[in-house]
Amino acid sequence: MAATGKDELIAITEKEYSKLASLIDGIGETAALEKDDDDTSIKDVIGHRAHWIELFLDWYRDGQAGKTVHFPAEGYKWNQLKAYNAMVRETQSGLGWADAKALLEERHGQLAAFMAAKSDAELYGGPMKGASNDWTPGRWAEAAGPSHYRSAGKYIRARLKATGKA
Repeated sequence: MAATGKDELIAITEKEYSKLASLIDGIGETAALEKDDDDTSIKDVIGHRAHWIELFLDWYRDGQAGKTVHFPAEGYKWNQLKAYNAMVRETQSGLGWADAKALLEERHGQLAAFMAAKSDAELYGGPMKGASNDWTPGRWAEAAGPSHYRSAGKYIRARLKATGKA
């Protein structure tokens, strides 16, 4: 169930980030860089999550500035996420495991600072400007943060189990 207030959002974000950070902390570079059948690695998933936090923060800033908000990104539609995510993986292909973890930590810090700086009304008082839907900034933040952290954890645990590294 989605958070409905600032304190709840912050608590669930920190809880899910802590679980993910603990999970990836013990994963070595070899395991993190190993590709699955879809040409995706644990490192790719962590880099992807960091990227989507940045996307959310950019959407928010653009909406507040009255600029056009491109969902999910300029030149892409929601039904083109597979292609977009492949482009993100390609863009981040030179990113090492330590750098991917550091990037996620940095972006999580930015997300946490964003949430801390906003009031309940700013996070949940109405739709996010520029989003063209009813989702509040808090709901978008939850999708970019804790929801993505949970899905990353699920993917990583399944990969570790499948490769016998769990």
